[in-house]
This record gives sequence, structure tokens and C-alpha cells, in this order.
Amino acid sequence: MFSLGPAEWQAISVTFRLCLYTTLILLVLATPIAWWLAQGRSTARIVVQAIVALPLVLPPTVLGFYLLVVLGPRGVVGETLERIGLHHLAFTFEGILIASVLYSMPFAVQPLTEAFNNLGRRPVEVASSLGAGFADRFFSVIFPLTRGGFVVAATLTFAHTLGEFGVILMLGGSIPGETKVLSVLIYDHAEAMNYDAAHSLSLMLLIFAFVTLFVVYSINRRLAVARL
Repeated sequence: MFSLGPAEWQAISVTFRLCLYTTLILLVLATPIAWWLAQGRSTARIVVQAIVALPLVLPPTVLGFYLLVVLGPRGVVGETLERIGLHHLAFTFEGILIASVLYSMPFAVQPLTEAFNNLGRRPVEVASSLGAGFADRFFSVIFPLTRGGFVVAATLTFAHTLGEFGVILMLGGSIPGETKVLSVLIYDHAEAMNYDAAHSLSLMLLIFAFVTLFVVYSINRRLAVARL
């Protein structure tokens, strides 16, 4: 029977850090983007929506390749960093974190946009008429009424990051303790024909994915009932 060894625990640690940091960063970045997208349907907003949704249809290897070109030693960002005495971002945890944030962007922005759309403008206008500033309106009105959307966004982002493979492998490779996440480790086990290890780790991720989707659908159902 397969048991978790040092390599597996190391990959779990890297994966958890990547999922946690990606989720926290995206909740901060996606909130203003989603709020802006929910305020109208101008051409500019449609363009931004299309850009945000690109990872849903773009092969992850394509995104990973272009990030490798940009963040690598010969890329605009990577070369600039090396000129000022820093290391380029290819094959680093910071690099795969940037890739993960970009690749998981729609899983944070879209649930928040839907939540803000369902909120409508009336509660915010009432709070504004009572003299509440934007920060007060957000934390006292917007966030409490759309917290389900934030839970869904955080859950989907965390789960999607957990399963990322192509973009991580392209930009980060398979460096233990740095860029080797669980999905890459499963690939390495399968390539080495260590099917017991690959099966155990895959089953663990499968169960986690099912539980995640169950939680998301349960939250959406409760929100739908609450709106009736």
C-alpha cells in the first residue's frame, strides 16, 4: 500500500502554498474588476470580460509558453530583473504564482461579477444616500449581501489552482520544493510507471474536487432559495 513520503509531503506543501497565495491575491484583484464589470455593458467591459475568460478556452501550454518567454532570462521582465541584480522568474515559485493568478482569474472574477449583478444598485444607492463612503458601503452592505459569491470564488480558485498542470509545467518545470506541485508529481509517478503512487494522489485530488463542487453547488442552491 502506498504511503506518503518526503517527496509527496514536499509537493503537498508547495501546492497548498500556491493555492492559498493565489486565492488571496485573486480575491483582492478580482473584487474591483468584478465590481467594474457589473456596473455596465460597454464595449470596454466586454473586451475585459473576454480577456479575463481567455484561460477558460486557451490551452494552458500556450499561456505557459508566453509567460516563459516574458518572465524567462531573455524576456522583457526576466531580462530587466537580471539587469538590476535579481533573478528571472522562470522555474521559480514566484513565477508559477504569477501564472496561477492569471490562469485562475476567471474562476474568481466570474462568480463575483454574478454576485454583484444579483445585488443590484438599490442597496448601494440607499447606503450612499445615507452618507456612507465607499469603504463603509462595501463592508457594511456589499460584502454581507454577496458573501456567498466570495465563498464560491475562493473555493473555485483554490480548487482550480490545485489541479493546474500545463501552465505550471511549462513555466516552472519540476523542481522539488520549488515548483513541483501535486499534479506534476502525479505525472512524474505515471511516467516512471509508479502507478500505485499516481493512483493514490489522483484519488485524493478527485475526492477533493468532488467535495469542492458539492460545496459550491450547495451554496448556489441556498442562495437561489434565499432570493425567492
